[in-house]
Amino acid sequence: MSVPTQQTTPSADDFLMGGGVTSAKFPTLGTTVSGRITERPTVEQQRDFTTGELKFWDDGKPQMQLVVILATNERDPLNPEDDGARRVYIKGQMKNAVAAAVRASGARGLEIGGTLTVTYARDGQKTNPRFNAPKNYDAVYVPAAQNELNTPDPGAAAQQPGGTVGGLTAEQLAAAAQNPATAALLAQQQAQQAAGGSATPPPF
Repeated sequence: MSVPTQQTTPSADDFLMGGGVTSAKFPTLGTTVSGRITERPTVEQQRDFTTGELKFWDDGKPQMQLVVILATNERDPLNPEDDGARRVYIKGQMKNAVAAAVRASGARGLEIGGTLTVTYARDGQKTNPRFNAPKNYDAVYVPAAQNELNTPDPGAAAQQPGGTVGGLTAEQLAAAAQNPATAALLAQQQAQQAAGGSATPPPF
């Protein structure tokens, strides 16, 4: 997957206002974060969660991560200024899941306007008794061009050969349905469409 390699720096507005984008969280199994990409994804070096120090591999090379900002439907009820923007830090197994989703979509990489959905799907193998088992993720990606080509009635298009639901092809729907949390979101979306459609964009 092709991604830029420059370091991430705050925007002028973020620096001035002392704000920033809320980090996406995946606290429980099945948690899903989904939204359209609003800024060009960037690459930055990881930091230790406790000390804030930059992280390096044993050979001295920096540990990197991809940073993607999504416009989601999430809102913090305690923050009246929350606009739903969420920063997703893509690394480790999540990076593999997102890369596979991009390849399945036929895209070359993540881009502004594309829709990325990431789900905490299962726990990995626990190798250290002092730490929790690693989180494993599933991902679905819809390229920006495919989002723009969505018909006003994607439910009707799904009834035709080659049709899509929420911008997903039949192959992508099959892959997404393997994850219970993602399948539940798809079912909810289809139910809304059957009831007359929704004014909000599809989650995928």
